Amino acid sequence: MNRHDVVVVGAGLAGLVTTAELLAAGRRVLVLDAEPPAGLGGQAWWSFGGLFLVDSPEQRRLGVRDGADLALADWLGSAGFADDGSDRWGRAWAEGFVDFAAGGMRDWLHRLGVRWFPLVQWAERGGYLADGHGNSVPRFHVTWGTGPGVLEPFVRALLDGHRAGRVEVRFRHRVTGLVVTDGRVTGVRGDVLAPDPAPRGAPSGRTATGTFEVAAPAVVVATGGIGANHDLVRATWPADAGPLPARMLSGVPDHVDGSGIAAARAAGAHVAHAARMWHYPEGIAHHSPVWSRHGIRILAGPSSLWLDADGSRLPAPLFPGFDSHGALRHVTGRGDDHSWFVLDRTVLGAELALSGSEQNPDLTGRSVPQLLQRVLPGAVGPVEEFARRSPEFVTAATPAELAAGMNALTGTARIDPDRLARTIEARDAQVATGLGKDLQVTATAMARRYVVDRLVRVAPPHRMLDPAHGPLHAVRLSVLTRKTLGGLATDLEGRVLRPDGEVLPGLWAVGEAAGFGGGGVHGHRALEGTFLGGCLYTGRVTGRALVDAL
Repeated sequence: MNRHDVVVVGAGLAGLVTTAELLAAGRRVLVLDAEPPAGLGGQAWWSFGGLFLVDSPEQRRLGVRDGADLALADWLGSAGFADDGSDRWGRAWAEGFVDFAAGGMRDWLHRLGVRWFPLVQWAERGGYLADGHGNSVPRFHVTWGTGPGVLEPFVRALLDGHRAGRVEVRFRHRVTGLVVTDGRVTGVRGDVLAPDPAPRGAPSGRTATGTFEVAAPAVVVATGGIGANHDLVRATWPADAGPLPARMLSGVPDHVDGSGIAAARAAGAHVAHAARMWHYPEGIAHHSPVWSRHGIRILAGPSSLWLDADGSRLPAPLFPGFDSHGALRHVTGRGDDHSWFVLDRTVLGAELALSGSEQNPDLTGRSVPQLLQRVLPGAVGPVEEFARRSPEFVTAATPAELAAGMNALTGTARIDPDRLARTIEARDAQVATGLGKDLQVTATAMARRYVVDRLVRVAPPHRMLDPAHGPLHAVRLSVLTRKTLGGLATDLEGRVLRPDGEVLPGLWAVGEAAGFGGGGVHGHRALEGTFLGGCLYTGRVTGRALVDAL
């Protein structure tokens, strides 16, 4: 292939969707990626495959009443967009995405062969007033096949296009700069990296064996965010949120370093809202790491007590599953590098799950027999394995023993055993009333009104100190870096903008590199299921706009 209509930089989900749209219109595409072929699909392959869908058949079968107006109200209440014009494009992309999530997204993906687990999950419940942060109803649709299942139709389109001679993929090609001619982006340049047999997600070498330069009428940046570049994450994190700790985990592979965004900025692109990020406070170190500082996020139901590093409960409504960003800012605002979940064996078995494709082999492997085990007593296999193998889990028969184990893990004496016992006893007394004033206890009871939570997600009310539900567990939680909410500013066609608001000709951006649309479609907070969805939406819209532009 001697001529390319478009160069797509990055072979993750957003880049693949863009490529699929271009190929469907008969365009010729060159895809460049710094990783080995095993890394095709990027971060999306490792994801849980959750998608934010609105008024879906899956919701309606469960009696969930949803709609575009309610979803947009939730989005705006979470985003906190500014009124000074700086969020103009992000808000416009948000309105378009919600319409898509309530309209064509499910049908489009269904036609491509994507299917979903029928039990819709309720993420980011918020817990504030009606116009505040959070999902009013469950909207988190887990893809049958998780992240690999979302990728499947777009990988298939890439392979079909390759066989037809209309797409070329060059792995181990790391873009280090954009070629700008008379104010227009006309190509890319970079290093050819030495072959590396590294498996998917593992760190790969950066030894250059040569350089390259490619010209094309259009360049698409689809390189993701900055999550693995901890120095850049710390430097960019807002000062008013407290410092990010020296010890953090990575929820993304090492190659997610922000280099594509930096190359576009150097070429004249505007990076909007760089300080807005979506990291998690509920990370635990992987017992079998694939990438550097590999962490996994705990997806907890609402019953676990969430304690700070000194053993005090986090303030309402910072309960597990309600406001991740609020909990993160509480932890970092205190200057801590960890917090705790305290729970019992019953809660662990019913409510603890782990994010990611590899931690959910039943859903990833589309195994119905394995899936049915989720309704049986006890934790799912990967959770049991973490509880057994991870030093982050402490198990004890009494609060005093639990406090001793927590202090031994951190090498401190910050958890007072008597205070920990009083905290658990006070919570248990509220449960014993059958009603109670404790907001977490009442929120947990309310969660069980939703049939999915009652069946597979929320343990029946009980006293944690009841021996029948023991032993007790504590899990040390660390900050887990994940997503960049800001990014390259784009208009509604995906064209990258300059700092003066004008289009930078020849350059487009999709996915996380574009803040999932407009340089910040989420504003300050996300509703979950919107990251993969943002890659799908920006790739589809931008790919189709490119077809017209070319």
